[in-house]
Amino acid sequence: MLSNPRTTTHPFPDTISSLHTHPVGHHQCCSAVIQIINAPVSTVWAVVRRFDNPQAYKNFVKSCHVLNGSGDVGTLRQVHVISGLPAATSTERLDILDDERHVLSFSVIGGDHRLSNYRSVTTLHPTPTGTGTVVVESYVVDIPTGNTKEETVGFVDTIVKCNLQSLAKIADDKLS
Repeated sequence: MLSNPRTTTHPFPDTISSLHTHPVGHHQCCSAVIQIINAPVSTVWAVVRRFDNPQAYKNFVKSCHVLNGSGDVGTLRQVHVISGLPAATSTERLDILDDERHVLSFSVIGGDHRLSNYRSVTTLHPTPTGTGTVVVESYVVDIPTGNTKEETVGFVDTIVKCNLQSLAKIADDKLS
């Protein structure tokens, strides 16, 4: 099942769009969030590609410690989440890091949270003018027991939107 990114004014190459196609099993859901950033891809990618430093733009992350690896595919990190969320820690594996195509993907493989089998793909694309960046982040995740698909998508979309809005502010600040 394709996680249908919200419509934008320009198409993405099929090879990139295919990265946002997630197989969705029973009791799973998927979605995608798009953020336009007024900074070049290179500026945005410099922040996004740092698997060891998600707290640079993800406001719900208190700290991150690399458990194994050096930032290449297969690296494991443990993320500590700020208090107040229904989570404490998340153990995550870097699945894709493609500097040429600006693709990062990770999977949640453990931790103290309710987002089981979470897999995320983030791609960066230049805007038609080439001066900005379109960020597409899609995910698939299990629907927690006691929650509906709509509740799960609403919760995760809100977190992803907040992260991407923070990323936009940080990228804009780097240009100032």
